[in-house]
Formats: sequence, C-alpha cells, structure tokens
Amino acid sequence: MSYPPLEKTLRPAGIQDYVGQKKIKENLSLFIQAACARKDALDHVLLVGPPGLGKTTLAHIIAHEMAVSVHTVTGPHVEKKGDLAALLSNLQPRDVLFIDEIHRLPKPIEEVLYGAMEDFKLDLILGQGPSARTLSIELPRFTLVGATTRMGLLSNPLRDRFGVHLRLDFYPVHEIEQILNRSAQLLGILLKKEGANEIAIRARGTPRIANRLLKRVRDYAQVRMQESEAPIDRLMAQEALKLLEVDHRGLDGMDRKFLLTIMDKFDGGPVGIETLSSAIGEEKDTLEDVYEPYLIQQGFLQRTPRGRVANRLAYEHLGRIWIDPPMG
Repeated sequence: MSYPPLEKTLRPAGIQDYVGQKKIKENLSLFIQAACARKDALDHVLLVGPPGLGKTTLAHIIAHEMAVSVHTVTGPHVEKKGDLAALLSNLQPRDVLFIDEIHRLPKPIEEVLYGAMEDFKLDLILGQGPSARTLSIELPRFTLVGATTRMGLLSNPLRDRFGVHLRLDFYPVHEIEQILNRSAQLLGILLKKEGANEIAIRARGTPRIANRLLKRVRDYAQVRMQESEAPIDRLMAQEALKLLEVDHRGLDGMDRKFLLTIMDKFDGGPVGIETLSSAIGEEKDTLEDVYEPYLIQQGFLQRTPRGRVANRLAYEHLGRIWIDPPMG
C-alpha cells in the first residue's frame, strides 16, 4: 500500500458522490433543484438518525449543491441569545446554518429561533424592567439544517417548523463496501473485494465506523504485517479486527460489556438505563445514542417499560446459556 503524505477528507462534496440513502438523495435533490430554480432558500431541513450515518455530510452537501456557505455550530454551544443573534446576523441570503445536536439547544434559545425560522426576523429584548425595549432584526432567507439523534427530545413547535424531515437508516453491507472502496481510493490503500466485505460486515452499518476500521486495518498491515504494499485481503482484515476486539457481528468491547452486565449482574434484565449506566461506568446518553440502536436492530437487546432485556440472540452470540422466562 502507498500512503499520501496528508490524508484527504473522506466526506463527499456533492450529492452524486454520496453513497446510500437512495430515497433521501432523490427527495433532497428534487427539493434543491426546485429551490434553485426559484432562486430561493431551501426549506428548513431536519436530519434524524444514529451517529455516524452522514447527517453532517448531508448538511455540507446541501450547501454545496445550493452554491452557498455553511455555518456550523452544535446545540450546547449556543448558550445565550446573543450567540444566536451573532450567528443569524452573519448569514447571507440562502446560506445554510447547520446546528448539530439541535435537541440540546437551551429552551430560551429555541423559542427565539421560532421567529427566525418562520418569519426570518429576530426579536430581542434589550434591558430589564420598565426600560426594556424590543429590537427587531430582519434576516435574509436562510436554510436551517438541524441534526439530531433523538427526535423525541425536540419540542413540537420546533419540530413543526422544519419543512423537510429526513430519517437516515443503517447502511446494508454492499453500500458500506462501496463507501470503503471510495475511501480506500482516496487514501491510497489497496483494498481487495473480500477485505472490503470483511470490514463492511463488522462496521455496524455505519460509514463513520467503516472508515475508522479501514484506517486501523491499514495501520495493522503497515506495522504488524510489515507489508506496506500488500493489498488488504480477508485474512489481514480478520487479524486486524481481532486485535481491535471487533467480532464478526460488529460488536466491540463496550457492546459485549453492555450485554454481559445485563446477563451476569441483572439476570438478563429488565434493568433500568440509569442502573446500567452506573454499573458500566458510561454516560446514559452514550448508551442510548451510540450502543443501543445497533444492539436493538440486531435483536440482541430490547427496551421494555421495565427496562433493558438481553435477548436469546445475545446469549447465543456470547456463548451463554439461555433459560426461557417463566410463563405468565
């Protein structure tokens, strides 16, 4: 394998380079073309889905296709109304304002945002008491792109002001292989078809994880195998991923710890997420946003009103004995 001195960004710039999410691409392309034909801003877009599926990439693609600038901020960083005013007042007509983790916006900021999204006007109250006055700032027509992993935490008024709702799903293996092949080409990595397949199987249907694993397999080949020019095949990928403790179903050390804690300490569940968080030593939000979606999708875990329960598949995968729960 040959390596460029500086790695290029793996994020596709245009919608034609974006792999997967076919329906989303079709709809988004249609909406963008219509907005460009009217010489108007695209309607506000809400992107929903687990981490690593391409929400930030889509926000940049929207700006690229609209031929405008993108201004990026995360929800927790907008702490004051003045912060929001500074962001909005710097926008040019049709610009994209991308707010990642929009569900974490403080409530007062969210309420100010309503008028900006709907009327393209920012109303601020200056001062306090009898001397307080209202300052109204006219804003150019812009596109707010919000990304969230937890749509249920968005208030109804904010959610309803987004004209376009797009939900990203986990990628099938063949699309992850396409992403890996594209990334390998950009990084100057020689990647065989079976090597790409092995990495894709373990990538949890997530492009971000796939690209991370590809880089780590490359490092393994370069250092451990002393094969700087050898292509990555299935065997090399398997050995590297074994070192990373990523198994053939894509579960890593934390996934197994999550499931084994439920099995060994709580008799398979149900157990509340707060209790699990304390037992594992990981933040509750991280468990809910990063680990649970894939485990639930794969049938290893289920959420019940009483808490989390490890399923039969989890016991079989981890080599534990499953005991059928009592009837009634």
